[in-house]
Amino acid sequence: MQSISPFLWFDDQAEQAAEHYVSIFPNSRIVSVGRYGEGAPQPAGTAFTVSFVLDGLEVQALNGGPMYSFTEAFSMQVSVPDQAETDRVWDALVADGGEPGACGWLKDRWGLSWQVIPTALPELLGDPDPERAGRALNAMLTMGKIDVAALRAAADGQSVPA
Repeated sequence: MQSISPFLWFDDQAEQAAEHYVSIFPNSRIVSVGRYGEGAPQPAGTAFTVSFVLDGLEVQALNGGPMYSFTEAFSMQVSVPDQAETDRVWDALVADGGEPGACGWLKDRWGLSWQVIPTALPELLGDPDPERAGRALNAMLTMGKIDVAALRAAADGQSVPA
């Protein structure tokens, strides 16, 4: 058991969010759901807390009511190996009301921010040739979802399609 884990506050959709997240990532599952009883601030039977695992990361979620909401100050970063996985994860997270952002960031339908980062991005941004890394950075700054082929083309000094 890890000693530190994200704890996410939802209004009343923690269980639905956890179910969605575990459907996207391999090696993920719902561990437990604690439910509100009679006389609680939410209807009896509504999820109170949800414990789940996202590809090995233990996460806790709470249906705490509308007092707090997510901001971009906290995000979940997902490292993906290639463009196909970038597309799959990105599309699943923005589905049904999510919002694309800039530079690989997005918000899901619950307002939680995510960064979907193909492994090529940090490799190109950390290229020992500062001009190559700079061209990759400038290309990334124009993107929503990261386009690996366009990043590589930019790093190589080729024109990047708009």
